[in-house]
Amino acid sequence: MGETLRAASFLDKGGTGKTTATAHLSVAAARNGLDVLAIDLAGKQGDLAKHFGVWEEYREEIAADEAWPNIATTFDDSWPTIAEKLGAAAVEDLIYPTGEDVDLVPAHPALDSLDADLGNIDDARERYARLEGFLDDYVDPLGYDLVLLDLPGLANNVTYNGLWAARSVVAPVEMGPFEAEQADALRTDLEKITENFGLDVGLALVLPNKVDTRTTLAEEYLEAFREEYPDAIAPRYIPYSQDIRNATDRGCTAFAIEERSKTAREACEAFVEDAEALVERLQGVKA
Repeated sequence: MGETLRAASFLDKGGTGKTTATAHLSVAAARNGLDVLAIDLAGKQGDLAKHFGVWEEYREEIAADEAWPNIATTFDDSWPTIAEKLGAAAVEDLIYPTGEDVDLVPAHPALDSLDADLGNIDDARERYARLEGFLDDYVDPLGYDLVLLDLPGLANNVTYNGLWAARSVVAPVEMGPFEAEQADALRTDLEKITENFGLDVGLALVLPNKVDTRTTLAEEYLEAFREEYPDAIAPRYIPYSQDIRNATDRGCTAFAIEERSKTAREACEAFVEDAEALVERLQGVKA
């Protein structure tokens, strides 16, 4: 496929299923034949690691002070020296296999203080380009086809690093007025970033998530999103499914459930189709 494709999952609101979407899009892309790396930047809760069933192992390493280096370390001024000293192990030690054909760099509690640390850097380009440098120099050479970033559910310096590095955004949205406002605010913020820094950061995929089409209101909002984001809307909406929540509690995605409900099957089929559309759009940006 050539250069590694990147996208960041973000909406300035919690509870829209951002992490769940990241996990399922990652597995869906892997099922489409891609080598995928997911990176969790969303904070100490380790939600993406929980989705893939590796959180308990990683939490034990954190408690034993063995989770070093970690994703927060890569933002530090000392990272190039650390990487040179440790060699290939510096990056390899960050990556955990998930058992669902996706590799994962889990979140670390040090991410919670990273926002303030980055805020002490006066030059905006240096402040926001730390992650891009890490991905360019250390992740891209690993040969992944796709890197998906799960960003915090609020705009901070870590979030802007993710947007800067990915240049393409996946915005999971629920069918409601507040989500519509947040999606519109996100588009405005991306336009400001483009204007202020000369970066082309755009919406690659607006993903209607947890949609219950049994309600007339959900159908109305779904149609409104299609009209408002004709070039970015996902080809398939993700239906609400209790199986997805159950899978998360079990430490896996709905793809790993052997006997899926009808809504879970529909959700997995939608994620596969949406992941394919996302990749096509990212390739178009690269071209």
